[in-house]
Amino acid sequence: MYVCSCFGITEKQVREHAATGACTPRQIAGACKAGTDCGGCVRRIQALLGRGACPRRDTPLEPVTLPAAAVEVAAEVAEVEAEAA
Repeated sequence: MYVCSCFGITEKQVREHAATGACTPRQIAGACKAGTDCGGCVRRIQALLGRGACPRRDTPLEPVTLPAAAVEVAAEVAEVEAEAA
């Protein structure tokens, strides 16, 4: 079932991101953009995370790998911010 219709993100994808360490709606957004457009899915994401989708805190978390496009955008933002300073 789709959680985020803006970006076509499914419950399965949210759970997969949670399993790799994205334990908050903000971290899920960073991993797949879900919740960053209209915001209508944020409560659903919170509900999914609250139902055991996230690993226990005593379990070491693996780093979340961002898509290449997100890394490129972050580099561009850093460059623009450096120029503005």
